[in-house]
Parts: sequence; structure tokens; C-alpha cells
Amino acid sequence: MYEENVDEKTKDLSRARQSLIEELQAMMWYDERVSATKDKTLAEVLAHNRDDEKEHAILLLEWLRRHDAALDKELKEILFSNKELKELWD
Repeated sequence: MYEENVDEKTKDLSRARQSLIEELQAMMWYDERVSATKDKTLAEVLAHNRDDEKEHAILLLEWLRRHDAALDKELKEILFSNKELKELWD
């Protein structure tokens, strides 16, 4: 990204999206570690940490929803719908 040519809103959206990606990656890493360990207590700690990352991801998603009208529209249309997934795409 050419920072000097990008407005602050776009920069903030990019920061939030990148942070969301990193939170999702952290969840994956914790899942792998929980699955791999034989130590029950360690698995519990890692699962707790993974679940904290979920909260972080959702907070970022909510920030993005509030600042990206197109994302807001898609989330309102699709998220928590009871329709079959194939009924939700274009």
C-alpha cells in the first residue's frame, strides 16, 4: 500500500482487517496446540487463550461493521440467518 496516497479511513480499515486476520490465525494456532498436547491442564489454558482471541476477533469485526457500509449490509443479510447457505449467495 502506498501510505502517502491513502486516506486515514482506508488506513484504519486496513489496520482492522489485518488485525482480524491475525486474531483468526491465533485461533488456528491455539486449536493446533490444544489438539497436539497430551497435557490436559495445558490444553485447558490454551483453549482459554484461544477463546480470548475469538472475543478480540469479534470486537474487530464489529468495528469494521460500523465503519464499512457494504460489510454492514452483508452481515445484516447473512449473519444469524436460518436460511441454507446456498440460499444466501448471489
